[in-house]
Amino acid sequence: MEDEAIVNMFWNRDESAVAEAEKRYGGYCLHIAGNVLRDSHDAEECLNDALLAAWESIPPNRPANLKAYLGALARNAALDRSRRSAAQKRRPEMLESLEELGELAAAFDVEKIADSRELSRLITARLRTLGEAERRVFIRRYWHYESIAEIAERCGFSKGKVKMMLKRTRDSLADFLKKEDNYE
Repeated sequence: MEDEAIVNMFWNRDESAVAEAEKRYGGYCLHIAGNVLRDSHDAEECLNDALLAAWESIPPNRPANLKAYLGALARNAALDRSRRSAAQKRRPEMLESLEELGELAAAFDVEKIADSRELSRLITARLRTLGEAERRVFIRRYWHYESIAEIAERCGFSKGKVKMMLKRTRDSLADFLKKEDNYE
């Protein structure tokens, strides 16, 4: 079933929309939640939370990209669950990933950021200028929280190449943000 048909089912309050969305994107959402939590039971609960959130938010929202919408709901559910758990139970890879982004934030004046949506727009715009491989590696690391080893295996690169790609992308993103008017 196509995404538009599933969204229409949600819009029309057809309860089978939840089952169709799970059939089409359940594995994708479990993958995202599992990378954040590393617990299959918790990931399944996050999938259920994401499907419930979709049911409650469509309408009024009408997502143009159902996969991305459900992925974001699953990721947010997993991050919320992770925040609620003790800090020492968090995955080291996730913390490393967040620390790497923290280094990026140190490259420009965070105090000058007026709106997080603007920052998100700028980052998205910059990522769209990257090659497909660089963009895919960056998203796998900082959106899906995959480890360097997982990314290397999935993409067919060495760990060193993945690390270098991520560093160059972060550096490039920092330079880009510094040049933007809002950050000067």
